[in-house]
Amino acid sequence: MRGKIQPGSLRALAIRLLVTAVIGGIYFYVELPPVNFHSVEFWTFLGILLAVYVAVTLVLSGFRMTGGGGFEMPGGVLSRCRIPLILIGALLVAGLAASLYSQSIFHASAYYNLLDVQTGDFTEEVAEISYDKIPMLDRDSSIQLGSRALGSLSSDSSLVSQFEVSDAEYSQINYQNEPVRVAPLLYGNLIKWFNNRSEGLPGYIVVNMVTQEASLVKLEEGMKYSTGEHFGRNLYRLLRFRYPTMMFGDVNFEIDEDGTPWWVCSRTVHRIGLFGGVDTEGAVLVNAITGESTFYDQVPTWVDRVYSADLLVEQYNYHGTLVNGWINSWLGQKGITTTSDGYNYIAMNDDVYLYTGVTSAGNDESNVGFILVNQRTKDARYYNITGATEYSAMSSAQGAVQHLGYAATFPILLNISDEPTYFMSLKDSADLVKMYAMVNVSDYQITATGSSVAQCQANYEELLIENGIRVTDPVDVAEEEADAETETVTGKITDIRSVVVEGNTIFYISLGNESYYAVSAADDPDAVLCDVGDEVTITYYVEEEGGETLTGIRVE
Repeated sequence: MRGKIQPGSLRALAIRLLVTAVIGGIYFYVELPPVNFHSVEFWTFLGILLAVYVAVTLVLSGFRMTGGGGFEMPGGVLSRCRIPLILIGALLVAGLAASLYSQSIFHASAYYNLLDVQTGDFTEEVAEISYDKIPMLDRDSSIQLGSRALGSLSSDSSLVSQFEVSDAEYSQINYQNEPVRVAPLLYGNLIKWFNNRSEGLPGYIVVNMVTQEASLVKLEEGMKYSTGEHFGRNLYRLLRFRYPTMMFGDVNFEIDEDGTPWWVCSRTVHRIGLFGGVDTEGAVLVNAITGESTFYDQVPTWVDRVYSADLLVEQYNYHGTLVNGWINSWLGQKGITTTSDGYNYIAMNDDVYLYTGVTSAGNDESNVGFILVNQRTKDARYYNITGATEYSAMSSAQGAVQHLGYAATFPILLNISDEPTYFMSLKDSADLVKMYAMVNVSDYQITATGSSVAQCQANYEELLIENGIRVTDPVDVAEEEADAETETVTGKITDIRSVVVEGNTIFYISLGNESYYAVSAADDPDAVLCDVGDEVTITYYVEEEGGETLTGIRVE
């Protein structure tokens, strides 16, 4: 029969292969599976290619449904589908076997060692930070401020009408020694993308977590590569075609110290079996403006987030539950610990650390300790400090202001006077921060609040003294210095600065003259309440000792 494609002909084979390649190419372009046998997505892609080949073979053979619900199949068709069907079956069996073999029941020790956790000393390793460096905003509040920052640009209608802020980002990073959250702008919709794609995204939002100020940073040249782009400039597509075999985990938006926007794309590896032991190994950094990219085994120090919080929590839970083997994790549960519900981030030493509490297998209302994990290096420290869970501390803080109806944010962990302390913001129904709270980890009944962080800290330190946790009596210092000559000066504060020295916050106060008067918050808690413009009386002493002048002050 002239013109009819014979099922076994070379032409039919070419058509089957061509259709399979076209459909497979479309699938690959849309779904972007890595060409890597450690990836389940790649195995799925192979199965789809084989299934498409079988379907095309059946269609070309004249396969059709009959009116009675059956089907007609010309002879010899199954023989031409035999190899693809066998391969599909082999993929299913091999995939299931590899998945089963990768489970922790067979590799308890390897899963336990995914995260190397060292025991740390809290007072030695977690320095007390100055109150003006404490992040006061959580992610939800940052999103609110970021949206308002863009919406306030009513004079620039082209920005407000064409772009929106990416709520999926808001990564917490350290920028110029300040904890901030950053998020890029996105195109409002497909039409707005088409109208603006030639210039790119014009900027990004920076929310200062200390000052609670949000600003839009406009770029001289727009960002051409982002998760909101389409076709070749889409970030995920750029990664797949430049690094076809790499698997990627978290993709975070960050800015370097010069304000240049980057995408930090963490490389995922499987360390156990074929599919188990998910971990991160290096990252690809993509310049959001130019699209230039480089893979780093060890990322530059300005990068803050390589290991995702969810991955680190998962790895610690393996570490805590498999400490005495897989069987013990289910039956005896001796020595088992898991992370408490929720986590937060702490800025230390120009890095961002994941913080979460650790509770015992019984999952009671107390923590047996907590962990800090560096999100750039995965350096993990466990601190054996028992106390209230984060949610118990939040309830205590909310109870202190229950008449106001404020809600507490998930706490961060601070060192206040060598005491592990939960710090949280108290927000109203509009997600605006109204007050602050500090709760002692070991005794959550010790709860202090204040309308400012300085006031909250002063109230908290007073409670520590009242409860006998901290013993400080400034009067004793005065008595010891009774023989020293004292002088008094009164005036308005024109400048005040602070620095943390060996865990103590030292305030340097100027009254407009050439001198700065130094006072430790540990010696005089009232010092944290001082602000520029306040009228104060400062009593200070001067004594000679070995030719050196020792100067101390007390604010009255």
